[in-house]
Amino acid sequence: MATQGRSYNDAIDALNSLQTPFAVIEARRKAGIRPDANSVREMRGYLARIGYSSQDLDRLNIIHVAGTKGKGSTCAFVDSILSRYHQTRGTPKSVGLFTSPHLIAVRERIRIDSRPISEDLFARYFFEVWDRLETSQDAADLVEVGTKPIYARYLTLMSYHVFLSEGVDAAVYETGIGGEYDATNVVDRPIASGISTLGIDHVFVLGDTVDKIAWHKAGIMKPGSPAFTIEQVCSAAEVLKGRAIEKGVDLKVLDIDPRLKNVKIHPDAAFQKKNATLAVALAETALKKLDPSFSPDPGSLPKEFVEGLEQVVWRGRCEVKEEGNVTWHVDGAHTVDSLKMAARWFVGEVAEKKGPRVLIFNQQGRTEAIDFLDGLCNTVKKGDSSGRGFEHVIFCTNVTYAETGYKRDFVNHQHNPRDIEKMTAQRAFAERWSTLDPAANITVIHSIEEAINKARSLSESLEDGQKVQALITGSLHLVGGALGILEKADAL
Repeated sequence: MATQGRSYNDAIDALNSLQTPFAVIEARRKAGIRPDANSVREMRGYLARIGYSSQDLDRLNIIHVAGTKGKGSTCAFVDSILSRYHQTRGTPKSVGLFTSPHLIAVRERIRIDSRPISEDLFARYFFEVWDRLETSQDAADLVEVGTKPIYARYLTLMSYHVFLSEGVDAAVYETGIGGEYDATNVVDRPIASGISTLGIDHVFVLGDTVDKIAWHKAGIMKPGSPAFTIEQVCSAAEVLKGRAIEKGVDLKVLDIDPRLKNVKIHPDAAFQKKNATLAVALAETALKKLDPSFSPDPGSLPKEFVEGLEQVVWRGRCEVKEEGNVTWHVDGAHTVDSLKMAARWFVGEVAEKKGPRVLIFNQQGRTEAIDFLDGLCNTVKKGDSSGRGFEHVIFCTNVTYAETGYKRDFVNHQHNPRDIEKMTAQRAFAERWSTLDPAANITVIHSIEEAINKARSLSESLEDGQKVQALITGSLHLVGGALGILEKADAL
């Protein structure tokens, strides 16, 4: 079929059809089926089928970033720095950014010059890839003719087509899960690779120890390409070092860059300065190739770097929004460590403020998520001079609206629909929290919209000088849905 007449909504509906159903995911999990080297071979096959080779990707000058915590922020910093450099020096000609997941609209995952591609552009390129996959017979030895990659892999494939078609000459790629077998790992010659802080996450796919996870993340390092990381726990550091030696890669371990001393990094915390340090090293490496006149100054950062770091926009992370008598603190966090960081950030923000503390939380489809709550609860309690923690705790699903359900871009077939309908995870979260803090008022509610309205309703009985201090954290799907409701926005 021709691409004419196909809308953005049609593209999102078609994309949603590529999601792996919950029943299939469960069957694979029980059978112990995980991504492996075949996953990358298949991606190479799909890449060939839409008319490209891995050598074509060299034109994108890819900066490849993996990690457990901070990889998205690192990518956003690099993108912001390169975009500022482009504005003042004309190099790169155009900057691409590929990240996941999206917050409000799928098209946020594919950005050019720091802006999500338009709905029209998304639909055009989506269906160009779709049609090529349906008609091409290429790479039949690697992947079955007529098939398409699953949801996230399709978007990765599409991003290459978008960036190559639009003349992007520097692209920042965030891995999805892991690195070694990730869909983004078809790039053979990145101009630089970076690995942010490592921790425990996606244990079924990557393993249940940080050294196993480090092995996967290290897969993005490539011979002939500079690689960087920051301080890691000893076991992870040893694995990264060993894999770098195996691959013949020069891996540099970075301390916090002293040139950041007078740069206003938000939030002003060590973890974010580590992300900024990694981003600076990656951007400098990229510019040394892209701009022959560029030479890093060991004593200070160029104006474009400072502005890029200070003015970066990375929504849903350590974000504060004022709305009448409610102050919303929004921070996506999906690991034990990142939730503790979110809790410490929240405590710092509300330390001198009066009013009830409210938590809105969800993490869908991950059995280990219930163990995230202990650190979140205890960190807030310890940081509160009264020791009271959250007075109100609301657990909701990721369903967007009370009446109409999911926004089209949020449809997710990968979770058990019965569990969502019965709010199984949310009830388990509530039971755990009641043991952690028996004094808390706990509510289990179906939709994000209802959770937000519940928090808003608490502002009706405030004393003078008080505001509701609400923390929305956990799943980025929750965070994105909440921001979409709060801002009535189509994309961020």
